[in-house]
Formats: sequence, structure tokens, C-alpha cells
Amino acid sequence: MIAFVRGKFVRKSPAQVIVDVNGIGYELQISLHTYSHISGSEGGQLLTYLHITENAQTLFGFFEQEEKDLFLQLISVSGVGASTARMMLSGMKPDEIIKAILGGNARLLESIKGIGRKTAERLILELKDKIGRISQGGAFANINTVNTIEQDAINALMSLGIGKPAAEAALKKINKTNITNLEELIKIALKNL
Repeated sequence: MIAFVRGKFVRKSPAQVIVDVNGIGYELQISLHTYSHISGSEGGQLLTYLHITENAQTLFGFFEQEEKDLFLQLISVSGVGASTARMMLSGMKPDEIIKAILGGNARLLESIKGIGRKTAERLILELKDKIGRISQGGAFANINTVNTIEQDAINALMSLGIGKPAAEAALKKINKTNITNLEELIKIALKNL
């Protein structure tokens, strides 16, 4: 397996890059997310995934490990191929996709070209727990923690008799970057009602 390629970027486009590695040109399929990171670079290193099908062998390139990890999770879902996963990573940033999956936001996933309602629901159903487990110890830890605290706060506010839309609106008004305590978040949300 090819773990990464490092070399000169001979040709770049938003969907593809050719990397010259000691005289051998590797064609890598990339997302817009990766392209945005390498567009101004003459060369560098890209993590790779070799996708082998009956008709082709395609090398996908990723600027970050987090993007590659998410790509692998996406293609593990039935009905989501490598091209669709790349399209998803081009349509949304990895952290936005993760937030949509963890938050159960099928409508946001449907906004990506090639993702219909059933596929969006399948992504949420199959990946919510997997991404949650990966997030707890990995690169997506802060996203998962914020999402869990927010969801717990919404549930707590609803148990106090506050409607879900009002609870969500109150939480949106709060800058949550330094809040890691559920009780503190609920107290501030109650003040914003």
C-alpha cells in the first residue's frame, strides 16, 4: 500500500494533482479541501489511499490525516463510493461533515451533490457511533465534545419545559469555545432565553 507521496506538484486542478516523485508522476484524485491547502505550493507531501475496483486503480490524495480518516469512514457506508466521498469532502469541510453526522442533520448532507435523502440517513445511521468513538481519542475530539455537551444541554433545557427551538436558539447565542462544563452551559443558556 502507498501511504503517502512526497514530491513536486507538476500539475494541479481542484480535482486532481500530479506529483513528481523522483521522476515518476503519480496522479492523485483530491478534494477541494486538499486543493485549497496545496494550491499555492510547488510541492509537498500528500497522504494517499489506493482504491482498487474491477475496472480501475485510483490513488486518492489527502492533505490531512483527518480528511483521510473521514474518507475511509464514508466509503465504508453502503452506497457511498470513493467518488461520492470525494464529492462530499469537496462540498463541505471534514469538520462540517462530522458535525452534520453527529448532529443527525440529514438535510445538510443532502445539500451535497450526489447525496440523496436515503444516503444521508444511512450515513448518519452507520457512522454516528463510529465517528463518535473515533472522535473521543482522535483528531475530532473537540467536535464530538462540543456536540455532546450541546445535545445534553438541549435535552436538559427541554426537560425543564423549554421548547427545542427556543433551547437551540439560546445555545446558538453562546460562544462555546471555553465552555466544557454542561452545568455552566445550561446556566448561560437559561440567561439567554
